[in-house]
Amino acid sequence: MAKGSDSKASSSTGGAKDSMLFPRFWHGMGMGAYLRLLRQNHWAVAPRRWPTAASIGLVSTINSQYWLLQELLLGRKIRRTQIEQQPIFILGHWRSGTTLLHEMLVLDSRHTCPDNYSCFAPNHFVLTGRLFPRMLWFLMPSHRPMDNMKLGWRTPQEDEFALCNMGLPSPYLTIAFPNRPPQNEAYFDLESIPPEELARWKERFTWFLKCLTAKHPGRVVLKSPPHTFRVKHLLDMFPDARFIHIVRDPYAIFPSTVHLWRRLYQFHGFQLPRCEGLEQYVYDTFNRMYEVFESQRGLIPEGRFSEIRYEDLVAAPVEQMRRIYDELQLGGFDDARPALEEHAAGMAGYKKNRFELPAETREEIGRRWGWFMDKYGYEK
Repeated sequence: MAKGSDSKASSSTGGAKDSMLFPRFWHGMGMGAYLRLLRQNHWAVAPRRWPTAASIGLVSTINSQYWLLQELLLGRKIRRTQIEQQPIFILGHWRSGTTLLHEMLVLDSRHTCPDNYSCFAPNHFVLTGRLFPRMLWFLMPSHRPMDNMKLGWRTPQEDEFALCNMGLPSPYLTIAFPNRPPQNEAYFDLESIPPEELARWKERFTWFLKCLTAKHPGRVVLKSPPHTFRVKHLLDMFPDARFIHIVRDPYAIFPSTVHLWRRLYQFHGFQLPRCEGLEQYVYDTFNRMYEVFESQRGLIPEGRFSEIRYEDLVAAPVEQMRRIYDELQLGGFDDARPALEEHAAGMAGYKKNRFELPAETREEIGRRWGWFMDKYGYEK
């Protein structure tokens, strides 16, 4: 966000504190990936973040050792694992309700997903996933730093963070050094990266899904907003995958996304974030995402795509989930329904962040994203 932005949250974000005990995303990296991240950013760590950087360096050596041990003990099993049911991908912009939809889909006992621990420790979670989350329970804050949603090691998480910790280039590495230019933007849509890098990305992504399947057999449900850019490549890998696209009122998306990046920069960055140009980044990334998505959504076969508005999901969660099951031909809705109804009942007490938008910001959102509002039925 540009300095002096008028977007302002009126509620507490709760949860995490800026302390040494708070686990950063990068604590899951191996030593090679961590050193590469620091080197590519010219070691521009703020003095205040030196203790955190040192702790990540220490843990990264441990991660590398456990990766080697997992490879020795379980590598053959992982490589031989078959992804029999192709994934369900949840698509949509940040703060569109992808997390809510993710949590509801994985209530189905036939489904599995990446959780916080598997994304935090993607290099060895198959080996350590039973013991370490129990030992490290006290490190995980009770709520996410950007909103009021509950958090734990077993909470569903974005697989993009796993890719970061596996050493793959990702736009999310911007979070680590927010005062430098946005990083790895070519890895949003994967279109301009060299063929050998694309092949490596697909191979490592598939390896992570095999790890998930080896650990918890079932259809993997994935939610990561960058996948909204990648429909073509995901279909190349998984031609029978299912896709659910969720949209939300842009007047809610914009301030919430700006707030999201601010909080992530604050808690997970190696620098004290200035957030210069952040609003422009949010505007541009949204338009770029949907320019790519709208050009590729037609590639998804009939019966493999469902679309929903966040507002409809919140208003009638069980009914909307039934529609998604029907449109994607998933079957088994009656078995999943009791858990969905219980979850829907618990949603009543959830308090969303509330943001005040000045008139000029609302006007700018309508000008830049008005085409999206027209397409998906939101009022300007």
